[in-house]
Amino acid sequence: MLANPLYQSIVLVMALLSVLLLPNLSQAQPKCASWLNHDMPQLHSKNTLSLCDITAQKPVLLVNTASHCGYTKQFSALEALYQKYKDQGLVVIGFPSNSFQQEAKSEAETASVCYKNFGVTFFMTKPIDVKGNQAHPIFQYLAQSQGAPNWNFNKYLIAPDGTVIKRYNSRVKPMDSPLEQDITHLF
Repeated sequence: MLANPLYQSIVLVMALLSVLLLPNLSQAQPKCASWLNHDMPQLHSKNTLSLCDITAQKPVLLVNTASHCGYTKQFSALEALYQKYKDQGLVVIGFPSNSFQQEAKSEAETASVCYKNFGVTFFMTKPIDVKGNQAHPIFQYLAQSQGAPNWNFNKYLIAPDGTVIKRYNSRVKPMDSPLEQDITHLF
């Protein structure tokens, strides 16, 4: 039995409209890597950082930091790295932590070290645990992928698709280093 030509036309128009007006869910890309889908309090602020929003489809450098460590001066180099590549999409996020007993006693002091002493403009979260059973889920994921931080200022390079590329130990400088070379390959 042949369908009514008017009915066939309506079905065809509806099919075309659904293709044109509705998003193609089968090809929708995830907003961010699922392990980065966290809202984190921003350091010494009432603001919340949606890590999913700020990292989606961008190269990311995650760093566990401490205010009273021999490597604390790396804040300056991390800021220089961020300034050099932020217009190309690089996101840098610092995670202060007292996991190695070298973080400031107060969040205000941590913020002062980062923002006043070193002029940090990249994202910083409130202090979290980065190792052991109490580690934040992001650092649990990083530990499974590339190993837990073994000291302050471990750096994790993340590809735009959320793949953890590599962990760099504290001794690896942010600028003029293998880390910077690897970052340039992500653009």
